[in-house]
Amino acid sequence: QRIESADEKTKWLLRKRHGNAKPISAKRDDLSALTGRTMEKITDDRSAVWKSNRKKNALAPRKGRTARKPRSTAPRFIKPMKATAVTQLPEDEDWTYEVKWDGYRVVALKHGNGVRLMSLKEKNLTTDFPAVVKAVRGIAAETPMLDGEVVAVDSRGCPSFQALQNRASGARGWQIMYYAFDLLNLEGESYTNKRLGERKAKLRTLIEGSAVRYNAELAGSTAEIVKTVREAGLEGVVAKRRNSLYRAGTRVTSWLKFKIDKGQEFVIGGYKPDAGTFQSILVGYYHGTKLLFAGKVRQGFNPTARRRLLETMRPLLTKKYPFDNLPSSRKSHFGEGITIDEMKELCWLKPKLVAQVSFTEWTNYGLLRHATFHGLRHDKSAREVVREPG
Repeated sequence: QRIESADEKTKWLLRKRHGNAKPISAKRDDLSALTGRTMEKITDDRSAVWKSNRKKNALAPRKGRTARKPRSTAPRFIKPMKATAVTQLPEDEDWTYEVKWDGYRVVALKHGNGVRLMSLKEKNLTTDFPAVVKAVRGIAAETPMLDGEVVAVDSRGCPSFQALQNRASGARGWQIMYYAFDLLNLEGESYTNKRLGERKAKLRTLIEGSAVRYNAELAGSTAEIVKTVREAGLEGVVAKRRNSLYRAGTRVTSWLKFKIDKGQEFVIGGYKPDAGTFQSILVGYYHGTKLLFAGKVRQGFNPTARRRLLETMRPLLTKKYPFDNLPSSRKSHFGEGITIDEMKELCWLKPKLVAQVSFTEWTNYGLLRHATFHGLRHDKSAREVVREPG
């Protein structure tokens, strides 16, 4: 209906009558209403390329003004890609090798002068590592997103997970460093679909001049690399396929992790109390949906670490024991099983905490021998903890 307005301009009033229009079929939806061509045909035709009819310099900035590049939007967190544990490194030209650091896996996101440090579980660690924030801020880019490891190293460059855990105590001689090993996004452009070699090359030039460390490739045969890493007191080696893409949030076989010494993360499911503190903690791992008891951990606790861990465990106390394979029918040869009578003396926890534990071997009973506590893994999820090969 046409309506005459006071300003002598014609206005139209549209009224909806009857029911809704029938949905357009997929075939018709793919056709241009103007030319009848399909979207694929339009894409293939040269006429699909838009050309401006403006003069060549019509969009040029005015004299005396500087053209400003639009600022990229803040990058969104990407869940890190995870390596698969192996007992032997692949030896092939398709693989490259890097140091496996013993620290916290951290995704660093910079936007202008703002920096965020995010853990595997998307926990914000920005205030925990001011030195890393300063290092990332020094990168000469507006919005980079890096994947790497926060590590505590001594003057020789040797890492310590315990020193990283106890950094608040102000231990001397330790520096908190960020070793970057991958580039996920730069100035709004995703790098996850680019090959590893291209990502690493760009990363290396990107962080030059900043305090962020580049996790370089290791040269030599796998035997030589393992020997060098072991002598340097480092945790292990990560092998990566040179042409691998970055599959966010996925455990892949294109990245393989090899640990020099036996050790992994375990879930804490309880502890044995002892005069206001604890004598040992009880740890396990998931097999499917079942949490299986793996052993007692007695070593690795100084008075401060013992007190802090007890304070962290107490809010998780529960009457129900979380392990599916307890009680043991009898104690093992090394006395590491748990009988029905002993279970009455233990305190049980909701399976939320993850501990880093080293050990000498798995016994024939599937239990840990000579296990040592190294610290809590706040960056790890309990349900992801499984028994690693080896």
